[in-house]
Amino acid sequence: MSDYEDHLEDALSETTEPAEPTDRFSVPDPALRREGETTVYDNFDETVDRLDREPDHVLRYLKRRLGTRASRDERGRARLVGSFSTDRVRELIDDYVAEFVTCPECGSPDTHLEREEGSVVLRCDACGARTAVIERE
Repeated sequence: MSDYEDHLEDALSETTEPAEPTDRFSVPDPALRREGETTVYDNFDETVDRLDREPDHVLRYLKRRLGTRASRDERGRARLVGSFSTDRVRELIDDYVAEFVTCPECGSPDTHLEREEGSVVLRCDACGARTAVIERE
């Protein structure tokens, strides 16, 4: 073996695996519980705060995608009529993040929604990109 290969082997043996990147943007898992015929989303306000979106916008999205009625109570919890699993609601929140939070150009969550000429636009605070988003009624 050459000196170079020896040094390379020594260096590689002392090198640690890179740590998994920590995502500074994380959304809490939905804390759901049943109350009769209703699913109560206890940490809904915490979720929308983390998303930095209007609670009504997120709730409208969940209602549309779940095909149900929903409301927000005085304590900031979402009340969804019907029985819904944590996995299903988490999947929908992930879909919402992909559609209305994450910049499609740079992947940053530092975005906000704007209305422009009757359309909704996702504007990225990191890279300045503007992307039209479709809100289904």
